[in-house]
Amino acid sequence: MQAGLFAKKVGMTQIFDELGSLLPVTILKTGLCQISQIKTVTTDGYNAVQVAYGEEKLEKINKPIKGHLKKIGERGFKSFGEFRVSQPEDFKLGQVIKADTFSIGQKVRLTGKSIGKGFAGNQKRNNFSRGPMTHGSKNHRLPGSIGAGSTPGRVYPEKLMAGQLGGGTVTLKNTEVLYVNSEDNILVVKGSVPGKKNTILKIQPQKY
Repeated sequence: MQAGLFAKKVGMTQIFDELGSLLPVTILKTGLCQISQIKTVTTDGYNAVQVAYGEEKLEKINKPIKGHLKKIGERGFKSFGEFRVSQPEDFKLGQVIKADTFSIGQKVRLTGKSIGKGFAGNQKRNNFSRGPMTHGSKNHRLPGSIGAGSTPGRVYPEKLMAGQLGGGTVTLKNTEVLYVNSEDNILVVKGSVPGKKNTILKIQPQKY
């Protein structure tokens, strides 16, 4: 039974496969991930394991978190995340999850915060086409009419307009693991992943 872990995005590079094809890859480095709580249907209403990550000095952690972490040792963590599991009895409090929980060729699901690009117009945000650039046109990148006439006399919900681009939670499914280094806790996955350098990503096995 597999849970998941949290890793930091180191950067991107490229490698060659056995057939000589060039593949873009992302390098992920996992820190110490330790199971800090086991949730079951009887106690919490669902089965899950809570994983603590992001090591921190104990003196910088408040008393409630210290009390929560006391049962797993003397290490301090500043962040926590959950992974749903079907058999929580397979896990133990304080169990360390390393990169080798995943294998080469396995498909995983990656969740992280995408790069924020600020306020963007319709062309960049929604891939709209622009207006004519010549013949006296003064509508180059304007949104144009947004209403639907006197009936219904309002703007429909979910209207695509200018606004905040990026900076949201993005999940990639069926991402392939190409390389695992258990000594240095490094994972190499195929393609790009959400976020910029040093973004924390949630990695869990693809279940479907």
